[in-house]
Amino acid sequence: MNNDLQGKAALITGAASGIGKAVALLYGQHGVNVMLSDIDQPQGQQVADLVNAAGGNARFFKADVGDPAQCQQLVQETVRAFGSLDIACNNAGIGGELNLTADYSLEGWQQIININLNSVFFCLKYELEAMLRQGKGVIVNMASILGQVGTPASPGYVTAKHGMVGLTQTAAIEYASQGIRINAVGPGYIDTPLLSQLSPEVRQQLIGLHPIGRLGKAEEVAELVIWLSSDKASFVTGAYYPVDGGYLAK
Repeated sequence: MNNDLQGKAALITGAASGIGKAVALLYGQHGVNVMLSDIDQPQGQQVADLVNAAGGNARFFKADVGDPAQCQQLVQETVRAFGSLDIACNNAGIGGELNLTADYSLEGWQQIININLNSVFFCLKYELEAMLRQGKGVIVNMASILGQVGTPASPGYVTAKHGMVGLTQTAAIEYASQGIRINAVGPGYIDTPLLSQLSPEVRQQLIGLHPIGRLGKAEEVAELVIWLSSDKASFVTGAYYPVDGGYLAK
């Protein structure tokens, strides 16, 4: 148990499944009060119920992070519910359209940039406002291995994740002297619902890209988020941490 997290207030976007759900459950185990957010209300509420059943304190607030007004509302709702916003995990994202750059649709591009990059800026803007009033806070942005390297047929996703890493570094430098730490996590391919529609062949190909010989687990990513959220990472800001089974080492 990480005692310095006990009683702190956190918000998590994209908390209804996958990595967001794993982070929510782990925050709950460490005594963090958590505001879960997602566009999927039934699933999100289910995760909140799981946290509460395990002895944690969670609430659910439905928000579409592609809309700045809803991001602002989510932050306000968290502060209203728990009295502060100590930790934010900006995790919401989609895989988006798969197409070569010349064939990528304009709608597909706008959608993924809005959900995977603009949303992080929107959330950061309002999270920082709340944390600056308190004089402290921690933000963890969920990037990807594709925030460091490219891959064919995902120009939108790769661009958004690279942009997120740059935004993380910039904001971290800006607010380091004001008690706010901001870092990015770069998961490899994680066994989540986002990958469930893949064929067995494609799945095997993805496994082959990781020297460790398997896909990652959402819980393994959550452990890194917990560490970055805690005082144990007190000298860590503006960093990008892969959790990728060796993918980027190749």
